[in-house]
Amino acid sequence: MSRLVIIGAGIAGHTAALHASGKLKGHELIVISPNGKWNWIPSNIWVGVGQMKPEQVLFPLAPVYKKLGVNFIQAKALSIHPEGDDETANPFVSVEYTSEDKVGVTEKVEYDYLMNATGPKLKFEATPGLGPEKNSVSVCTAPHAAEASRQLNEVIERMKKGEKKNILIGMGHGQCTCQGAAFEYLFNVEFLLNKKGVRDKANIVYVSNESSLGDFGIGGSHIKKGGYITHSRIFTESLFTERGIRWVTGAHVKEVGEKEAAYETLSGEEGTLKKDFSMLIPPFSGVGLKAFNKSGEDITSELFAPNGFMKVDADYTKKPYEEWSADDWPKTYQNSTYKNIFAVGIAFAPPHTISKPMFSPNGTPIFPTPPRTGMPSGVMGRIVALGIVDMIKGKTDKPNWSASMARMGAACIASAGFNPFNGTAVSMTMYPIVPDYERFPEHGRDLKYTSGEIGLAGHWIKHLLHFAFIYKGKANPFWKVVPE
Repeated sequence: MSRLVIIGAGIAGHTAALHASGKLKGHELIVISPNGKWNWIPSNIWVGVGQMKPEQVLFPLAPVYKKLGVNFIQAKALSIHPEGDDETANPFVSVEYTSEDKVGVTEKVEYDYLMNATGPKLKFEATPGLGPEKNSVSVCTAPHAAEASRQLNEVIERMKKGEKKNILIGMGHGQCTCQGAAFEYLFNVEFLLNKKGVRDKANIVYVSNESSLGDFGIGGSHIKKGGYITHSRIFTESLFTERGIRWVTGAHVKEVGEKEAAYETLSGEEGTLKKDFSMLIPPFSGVGLKAFNKSGEDITSELFAPNGFMKVDADYTKKPYEEWSADDWPKTYQNSTYKNIFAVGIAFAPPHTISKPMFSPNGTPIFPTPPRTGMPSGVMGRIVALGIVDMIKGKTDKPNWSASMARMGAACIASAGFNPFNGTAVSMTMYPIVPDYERFPEHGRDLKYTSGEIGLAGHWIKHLLHFAFIYKGKANPFWKVVPE
């Protein structure tokens, strides 16, 4: 009997567990997560504007895993010991329980195969004053989003009394990702202010580390429609202009105060933005897992990149932007040293960014880090799980499934206002996610599968997908018909 251990139960880890559970009869599957509940993170945006409650985007994991025959351990993974130690020759993960009945208890969980799907650490400390405990709010977790809604409502009530307020939304650091989440929240807030009749009392500003609007951490994209090819920058700027939202791009937020945020731009300009309410996305890092060899020596730097994400089968050779290739990106997400360890979703270390790296005259890096959330995370989780299953069953001695982001398409629906009758959403597709200028020399992507539309239909699709993914996440009957 073999044992697969998955650490992390977000989109990537939970999807992997769903697909592996039905195929590992006679073997053991363990999922380790510090959180006892699963969060459909894309809908946190709607929690942040009061259109949903936290309980609508959360559900307990234990009953789902019990139904699937999966052993669920509510604990935080602390370290990986791929060679075992003096007590056991078997590789193991050291964990500390977070469940109420065993909180603080540490334990060794042995594995034959390990999947790291831990997701990110929200690195609020990277910017002084950033975060819910300080001078801004977040929508990265359901509780964060609920607090954002509470503070937003307070500001709206002041605006109803005739006060003018400054709303600041965007990225809280020059090395952030998840521009899409900030984009969605921005337009949902603007939509809500119109609904409440106080839009004229709000000065809304979007601040981002993107070199231009529409970059989204993927270097932007081109869309072919009506015989014309348009860059996503034009599409996005049109939407901002139409809704009267000012933007500051190529910006690194240096500090977030109670009433203003200080920033530096790619041109070297420094300034401040006034704010009475601010939702700023933090940068991400790995969760802080350590690694040790059999002698107890720290080998963290061998398994993990300096940012804390796990090294996999990518080309980490440092080379100029002009020499980047689609082949740099990982295909199987297998660690090159320890072949029974994999990393998926945000947990794997990208070989480089997708957007062009840029620096201010002061040397400050101001460019998005690669997005790896949502659909790509789910696809990676499924593909890697299926590969590990085949290895456990003896069908192959190496991963036989691949899911390179340079060979993977993605669909994204970004809400721009929650309402069944006049709400809107931006529906986007692209192929591939990572541009491949060898296959598609002109634009890096296949324009037949790269598109963008905005309208009410997109809102309905996103709303329906909310229920579909909650249904799938609970492993209800026929959950497999819902794609990643």
